[in-house]
Amino acid sequence: VQLQASGGGLVQAGGSLRLSCAASLRIFSNNAMGWFRQAPGKEREFVATVSWRGGSTTYADSVKGRFTISRDNTKSTVYLQMNSLKPEDTAVYFCAGSRYPIGSPDTSHYRYWGQGTQVTVSS
Repeated sequence: VQLQASGGGLVQAGGSLRLSCAASLRIFSNNAMGWFRQAPGKEREFVATVSWRGGSTTYADSVKGRFTISRDNTKSTVYLQMNSLKPEDTAVYFCAGSRYPIGSPDTSHYRYWGQGTQVTVSS
């Protein structure tokens, strides 16, 4: 397994979860990492991305101010801290490894995809 996401679960609205995604060195090194999500019946959508060195982050408007993406290059792991969760955040969350050192909301920039972890927010 090259990308392994974990940390999903069931949480009440207003709660928090922290997702983790461990990647192989080949995927992680020199590449941006991203998080995407897909709710039932909807297309996959961009959530957040972080550049290779961690100095540049981009967020979807829907999560800005509530979610924080970060990475630990010593552990080849990317994180998504999710606070103030809402029922509309319910989805399967996927981590992805980019082809480039700078991230993008465009799915075509990502070469590798994890298996996804379910996040369910109850009202």
